[in-house]
Amino acid sequence: MNYENLLITIENNIATVVINRPTKLNALNIATINDLHKAIKVLGKNKEIQVIILTGSGEKAFVAGADISEFAHFTIEEGAQLAFQGQELLFNFIENLKTPVIAAVNGFALGGGLELAMACHFRVASENAKMGLPEVSLGVIPGYGGTQRLPQLIGKGRAMEMIMTAGMISAEEAKQYGLVNHVVPQAELIEFCTGIAQKIMKNSPFAIGRAIKAINANFADGKNGYETEIKNFGKCFGTEDFSEGTKAFLEKRKAVFTGK
Repeated sequence: MNYENLLITIENNIATVVINRPTKLNALNIATINDLHKAIKVLGKNKEIQVIILTGSGEKAFVAGADISEFAHFTIEEGAQLAFQGQELLFNFIENLKTPVIAAVNGFALGGGLELAMACHFRVASENAKMGLPEVSLGVIPGYGGTQRLPQLIGKGRAMEMIMTAGMISAEEAKQYGLVNHVVPQAELIEFCTGIAQKIMKNSPFAIGRAIKAINANFADGKNGYETEIKNFGKCFGTEDFSEGTKAFLEKRKAVFTGK
């Protein structure tokens, strides 16, 4: 897979996707959003890929925001379409992917960059990371799900303050808020995320995909999370993974899952 703005490596069933626009601090432009959608769609369909790690190139930024030059002169209709297409094509797509996606936040994650990290299933930050949604300082609001996911993750009051002040928080503050799960030295970030990925891969890929679906249902309008859990709990019983997992438990051995 070759993409203009991405570097992708695959090793031991883990795909690492690096957003590679270092001269722009990895800012999200439309081309990069399209590249990410295509790449993650391909990786998500690959049964050999069990975890995806998403990060930015260099030591300064995960993604320092959206590429403002692309939409500075948009009309009302064009602005709404930009947000709609971006959410559907990338942010909602990642959130609902059956393959776990870990955001390795290696520096600035601002605006669309923080929104991208929040769309991932969870986040690990380097010690130098800074996070924020500064859109109101440009006369606009977050448009890639930031007004929805940030309150879900850190609570309404803190989200209101972050968005209205357009301020940044440190990696440690983000951990205290529950925005990131772990904070590690930058040099250890990918290795640490790989360690988590390896723990994930010991478990049933089918069950993990169904767990993602059930958890997300709790935050989706018009869906009953408990009903979604019950339905997907039942579906697990018809899988080879369930048969192998229960058999391995009873035989006191490690399960070998296939995702079927």
